[in-house]
Amino acid sequence: MSYLKVEGHSEMYRDSTTNSIVNRNTSDYNRYMSQKKTKNEEAEKVDTMEQDLAHLKNMVLQRLISHLSSFIELK
Repeated sequence: MSYLKVEGHSEMYRDSTTNSIVNRNTSDYNRYMSQKKTKNEEAEKVDTMEQDLAHLKNMVLQRLISHLSSFIELK
């Protein structure tokens, strides 16, 4: 496998076997992976917050039903 420099792009190379373009700039790759990790962590946070909110909503509804049930029984 050999890499041929892509004209006009200092860090881009063409893989002569697969004909794909490869960015061999490790700092760009590391930055991309860091951004991807941050995005995944944020998505996990949002998912957790949605689950927590659904749980709280369920708790409030259960308390409301319990309260209304006891109120109706008093009448």
